[in-house]
Amino acid sequence: MKDLTKLIENINNPFGKFNGNELKYILQALDSESQETKKISWIQRFEEAFAKKVNVNYAIAVNTATSGLHAALYAAGVQEGDEVIQPSKTVVMDSYVTIHLGATPVFVDIDPNSWNISIEEIEKKITPKTKAIIVVSLYGLPVDINPIMELAKKYNITVIDDSAETMVSKYKGKFAGTHAHIGVYSFEKSKHMTSGSEGGMIVTNDENLAVLARKFAGIGYKGLSASAGRTSLASSTYQDPNYERFDLIGLNYRMNQITAAVGLAQLERIELLVERRKKIGQMFLEAVKNSSWLVSQEIPNYMDHSYFTFGVRYLGEEKKGIKWKEFYNLYKKIGGDGFYACWKPPYLEPSLYGKKMGNQIFKEGLCPIAENYQKSLMVFKTNYRNLDEAKKQTMILSKLIDEIGRA
Repeated sequence: MKDLTKLIENINNPFGKFNGNELKYILQALDSESQETKKISWIQRFEEAFAKKVNVNYAIAVNTATSGLHAALYAAGVQEGDEVIQPSKTVVMDSYVTIHLGATPVFVDIDPNSWNISIEEIEKKITPKTKAIIVVSLYGLPVDINPIMELAKKYNITVIDDSAETMVSKYKGKFAGTHAHIGVYSFEKSKHMTSGSEGGMIVTNDENLAVLARKFAGIGYKGLSASAGRTSLASSTYQDPNYERFDLIGLNYRMNQITAAVGLAQLERIELLVERRKKIGQMFLEAVKNSSWLVSQEIPNYMDHSYFTFGVRYLGEEKKGIKWKEFYNLYKKIGGDGFYACWKPPYLEPSLYGKKMGNQIFKEGLCPIAENYQKSLMVFKTNYRNLDEAKKQTMILSKLIDEIGRA
């Protein structure tokens, strides 16, 4: 009861994680006799609201964004022997779902300014086996997608936008994640919005891709369609021993009703959640301003950064003689929260390192820019619930930079 009281009190805190309709919707979803629950499923409600929010034809809720990527690749027709181009600066899950379909991940180096996948390097890696391209909007900065879509059209390749870290950011006037053939968003607990702990959404304007993705994520039920819910059938049709239920081999990646209820409540206040991170991102930008040895991502004027996190490339060792970990310790010593390092390129993780797939061996040297940057990136969190605390942290960082010297 004490925890419930705290949750209810937190509703009045504009910077709380769950201060919208989460509790109300959860209680309604748990009540099978609730008129709201009887009227329409929470999953369908969430899918339709999300599709409307980002202005796409179809949205498919899944239990995780990793599941969404798996279903998206399946919908794209990826199978054994194919190749899937993907960035070298991302988490390992893009690689895993590729490998689970029997295909080979082909890694492409990053652009040195945006840190997203290099458009120039993509075409060099395209072969007759290339079936799909996965792009990732790193740290909340949308990938420059239009030139990649032109390239994909030239070679008849499906593009999947892993937009896990980018919510309601705009690229040339449209939401990031909606320009590709398929987009995948994440609602894991650290993301801009969450559906409780895990969750994801697949979006597309292509009906065929939507049907395949939904069926794959829904155990292959033949009654599933592109839109939310099942095709309407008379009960006499499926209450029959000869009724056939499955026409595709899929997995159970479906989102549950409680998760959808939380996700819907978060979606209702997504602008507030993203705007807060943007404000904190701007605070960090101000803190590192005019520093020659802390370099942030370059943001073109036709896109905006949603600041899932704030990243800088640290050049302090070569310019100031202070190693990455030394700077980390100095920041912590004067009251800083610390910061994260960037993940290793997926092919250098122990799960993939040294393995041979297709014509390549996963080892050092595949993507030199990404490998070099990985060792120097510093990633500061932006999900502070309190802007005063965020300001305090950015002032601590600014003070440390001043003490060391910005030039």
